Parts: sequence; C-alpha cells; structure tokens
Amino acid sequence: MARWHETTRFPLLLDALGKPEGDPAVRALAAELGGEPVAVTDRLIGEPALRSRRLLFSSGGAIILRDGEVAAVLLEIGPASPPGLTLSDWIVGADNDAMLDDLLNATGAPRHFAGMREPYLILDDGYARLDFEGEGGWNAPGNLRRIVVTHAKPGLACRPDDDGCPTCSELLVRGDGRDRGVDVDGTVEALSEALAAGLLTEDAHWVRLRDLQSLHASGLLDRVETQLTCRTCRRIICFTLIRGSAATFGYFVMNDAMRHRLEPIPPVEQWGDPARIAEDRDAMQYVDHAAGAWFLVEQRGVLYLQARYTYSAMVDDSVLVRLDDAEVDAYLVGGSEYLSELATRIQDSAPYSDRSPYRPRDLYRGPEAESYRAAVSAAVVNHTWIAGQRRTT
Repeated sequence: MARWHETTRFPLLLDALGKPEGDPAVRALAAELGGEPVAVTDRLIGEPALRSRRLLFSSGGAIILRDGEVAAVLLEIGPASPPGLTLSDWIVGADNDAMLDDLLNATGAPRHFAGMREPYLILDDGYARLDFEGEGGWNAPGNLRRIVVTHAKPGLACRPDDDGCPTCSELLVRGDGRDRGVDVDGTVEALSEALAAGLLTEDAHWVRLRDLQSLHASGLLDRVETQLTCRTCRRIICFTLIRGSAATFGYFVMNDAMRHRLEPIPPVEQWGDPARIAEDRDAMQYVDHAAGAWFLVEQRGVLYLQARYTYSAMVDDSVLVRLDDAEVDAYLVGGSEYLSELATRIQDSAPYSDRSPYRPRDLYRGPEAESYRAAVSAAVVNHTWIAGQRRTT
C-alpha cells in the first residue's frame, strides 16, 4: 500500500468523488471541512448547460459538484483562503510552507506534470493537482496555494475550480424564455468586448469571431466555430453556430478543441460584404507550403517565408522572414525546392540564437510579432495540420 494511504487524509477526499451531495461519504468530508458551508455558489456552465455547484467551508476547503456529483475537492492553502486550513491536519509531515519535494517525501505518491508547470500526484484512481504561485514556484516555501483532488487526469479536462473563472465564466449570454439557449448577438458582443480588452486571445486557425455570423448566414458550412482562449484560466472557449440547430458554447482543453470538426473556410468573396472582401484583398494570402516545414505567403507583392525550426524536445517554433531580392529571384527559378533548401538553412543556423543571420530578420521577434502571427495564421488556415485534423474527426 502506498505511503499516502497512511500519512494523508486523501482517502477521505477520494471517497467523496463521483457521489451526490447527500451521500454519507460527502457528508463526512463536509464535516471534516467545517460542517455547513459558509458560501454556496450555483452556476450554469456552457450550452448545453452543465450545472456547477461550489460549497466553500470555513476551513478553506471546498467541494465542487457538477450535475449533482462531486467533481473536485479543494484544499486552499494560500492567503486568499478563509483562515483555518492547516496542511499538517491533512498530510503528516507537511506544513503550509511545503514545497514540491516536501509533499513528495510526505506522501510517497508518484509525481507527474501536466504540461511544464502543473505538478500532480497519482492517487490510485484519482489525482492531486498541486498549485504553486509566486517567484520560485514549487521550489520556494510559501508558494503552495491549493491541492485539488479529482478523478480526471490533470491536463486532459477543464479544471472544475475554473468553473467560476472571473474572466470568462460570464461571457455566455443566454436567451429569454423557457429554453433560453444562447443569445448569439449578445454572446458575440460580450466575447468581442473581452477580446478587445485583451482578456481573450483568438485562434486564427478557426473562424474569426467577427466573421462567425456572416459565414453562418451564408449557409456554406454545416458548422461555423470560433475558438478563444482565456488569458486567466487558459480554457478554450468553442462557440459554434450549426445549420438547422441551436448554437453551442463550451470550454475545452487544447487536445479536445483542436479536434472539433470544421470544413475548409470558403473564400471571403462567397460570404463577405464589400468592406470585408476589400480588407481580405489587402491581407496576406497563401501561396505554397511543405507540410511540417514551411509556408510561403504574399501581401501586396511581398513574399514572406514562415520556416519551422526545432531544437531538442524543448523548442518547436517558426521564424517569419521577408524574402530579399536575391531570395525572390532564386525562388522564381527553383520554386518550392529552393524554399525547402532555404528552410533547411534557417533550421541549421539555429535561429533561436544570436549567431543566426536570420534571427535579426525574424518578424516574429519584432514589435509587430503578434499581428504578423495572426495574419499568417489567417492566410494558411485551410492548409495546416490542424485543418486536416478538424476535417477528419
């Protein structure tokens, strides 16, 4: 038997997962967290709607239920939590200043990471996510903020404790009447305001939010979807208009969101108004590509090469260079074969380092990097690996 069974009270938390609020295991956990909750928050998440209920206790603990069953148990450690939670009451040999190594030594549970920054422990059929905030991360005392116990593996599903994200949880505007559903106009307006305020980022591999309703109204696609990422909780909002059906609005992790189905986006001349068509005429346009290696785009007669580069398992990115006169002449003679050779030279030059002659030319490192990335992404939207994935799933 793993040591954490004896040195922690995690079994009490795990017993409550997946059970309704009135279950004896949930009532026993609530008693240990402080008895009656000091605050209860109910909200609907997305559409089709998921009901999320958060019970906050005086100890600093919380229970989150989704559609009536416990989805997560939180032990709040940081200064924002109500006073009272003492970590040593839950983990023998660990106090509120515990660092990651202290928790590993105290529990003996296997440690893994969701991505680069989210450590978690494996607890039989559950997981304990360890949230650290502040300079030094998990290697500095006093940075532990919360422990979140779930059945869902961290990184593979949206975190239940993000159901109440102050940035994005209220962006869905519901309609009136019995069915309610999505108020499409109101939701587009709310998302547009959050995007303009810098609270969200937009994935240009999908339909741009400003084009969502026009493209849907054209009837050219069965599904029209925009994807926006919350800068606070990092959930991906997928807002979808469907021919002959109700709109949907959901929160997803990247692995799920990138596999949503979407047909190739038709040329703007088939669905845009004159102003939108004129704007697209001046935008970057796709010219050619080599899968997994490079894209060539053009804007007002100027050619740009986006070349992918990698370095070990830690670096996988791209540079964007404007082709100079000699490179344009070489391309006109050698075509895509020359561009593949140029992309290889860029990769071999280590463009992430100062010694590369391409680093000073990289427009993705300049003051307009974000706008260049968005422009290129919009130009190649129908030709990326993600585009292939979304047409086959």
